Amino acid sequence: MIAYRVTHRTTYSYDEDVTDSLGIAHLVPRELPWQQVTATRVTVDPDPGDLSHDTDHYGNTVSYFQVTRDHRRLEVSAVSDVTVETPSYDAPALATPWERARPLLAPRTPGAWRATDFALASEQVEHPPEARAYAAISLLSGRPVGEAATELMHRIHADFDYDQKATTVTSTVPEILASRAGVCQDFAHLTIACLRSHGLAARYVSGYLSTDPPPGRERVVGADASHAWVAVWAPDPAGGDGTWLALDPTNDQAANDRYVTVAWGRDYGDVPPVKGVIFTEAKRSTLRVSVDVAPVLDSGTTPA
Repeated sequence: MIAYRVTHRTTYSYDEDVTDSLGIAHLVPRELPWQQVTATRVTVDPDPGDLSHDTDHYGNTVSYFQVTRDHRRLEVSAVSDVTVETPSYDAPALATPWERARPLLAPRTPGAWRATDFALASEQVEHPPEARAYAAISLLSGRPVGEAATELMHRIHADFDYDQKATTVTSTVPEILASRAGVCQDFAHLTIACLRSHGLAARYVSGYLSTDPPPGRERVVGADASHAWVAVWAPDPAGGDGTWLALDPTNDQAANDRYVTVAWGRDYGDVPPVKGVIFTEAKRSTLRVSVDVAPVLDSGTTPA
């Protein structure tokens, strides 16, 4: 088990006063069997007239805020202390033939109703024929769902280049397939489209990945970034709710104790770190994001 202090700071700057800012943030890590949140704090500057937290349909913590004071700079920050261990998975569940892991075709399977929403197309994850054809190479008849999804991850990592300039936050699955390049959000959306196009349930997971500096170099504080990966559902032969295998096609590996889970949904649109609406006459704005995932010896202190 590893303890981390995660700091995520988002700063907006404007060339004219903003008279009202309303925002939604997904910045508080989830409590999970393999992840415990020992302390967390979300702050907004200028001080908001309202700052509250709630739980959404998928169990994520959502922060809501409104700033009604005139401002040209808005900063939303979250500091959380989290302990993480490598998730364990139910081997018999992952050994289920993928055809029997499709919740829409086996609605009476325990846990299938919870997974159904993640087997359907969503706004940012459509199911083009090209995605279905690409996935079919891995989804051989009778192949275990865990093995098939893992090989699909390997193939996407090998066939697609990581390129921050190749796509935008609104890029579609067909555009990602055409460019054969993208970033973690794109690779997650592509993997989900491939799996869902064959009836499997896959969810988009948002969080952080602890990175190590190059040999001989010190950690650069604030140089980390938000990350995204995928979890695919496998039914439990013993009658439980099943298991979700978390896979990271960007780094070609299963999620381990370096991954801090914040939220999950159908696609990025369900769980952006910060989004909102402003009222202003400003013509120009800038956005700066700083993320730091630092291993710590003691995670029990209260974030400042």
